[in-house]
Amino acid sequence: MMASKITPKRSVWFLGAILSALLGLGVAGYAQDESDVDENPKKSKSLPPAVLQPGIVNCANLTYGKRKTSTCFSDEFLKQIGRETHIRTNQRLVPVDLESTELFNYPVAVMTGEGSYSLTPSQQTNMRNYLENGGFIIASAGCSSPDWEKSFRRAVTEVFPEISLQTIDQSHPVFHTVYEIDELKCKGAHTSHLEGLEIDGKIVLIFSPDGLNDTGKVGGNCCCCGGNEIKNARQVNVNLLAYTLTH
Repeated sequence: MMASKITPKRSVWFLGAILSALLGLGVAGYAQDESDVDENPKKSKSLPPAVLQPGIVNCANLTYGKRKTSTCFSDEFLKQIGRETHIRTNQRLVPVDLESTELFNYPVAVMTGEGSYSLTPSQQTNMRNYLENGGFIIASAGCSSPDWEKSFRRAVTEVFPEISLQTIDQSHPVFHTVYEIDELKCKGAHTSHLEGLEIDGKIVLIFSPDGLNDTGKVGGNCCCCGGNEIKNARQVNVNLLAYTLTH
């Protein structure tokens, strides 16, 4: 079961946002303009734009590179954690530019996609500041895209030349906060793993070369036809959100 201890965040900004979410207080912030984000057309017709909601945990859906979006990442884990714990969440991922100061209103952000890309200098700077001051990123290659994985690994090296991604052992708390996860279940006989970036003894970024996207719950044109999607991704994402809020 999820630990009850909540340790101080390195950033006062993040501490206020998380305490507000857990205690029901207000959170200052602004809705992100979605006018230039390549949203899924089928999804955008049926749902109003996702916006930051005060007083609860909000998670960002990153736009990065040259307008590359993370829309093919399911928000179902945000609903799931509400059913399994007392954590109150905005049940939709909110589009946020990686270079924007608005990112600091979100304790967790997701990042996914396919194909090659590069982060701009301002995006690199903001990513570093975000992760060094309490932020947490869940990143996975859409459809196990090797080009996206290569670009992401290069980006992490550029942002953090002094540290590197490390494979996370199955005994780590990220596998045991809400659900006990003994393995990452994939299609066929394929096995997967998680890699993490650690700062001051805390994992601040999780990367999976396979899909944590739970695309079966995204709808529209999103799929993982050519990749090894992790079947229990939703439970993994619930654990990751609980981990960053309680450690």
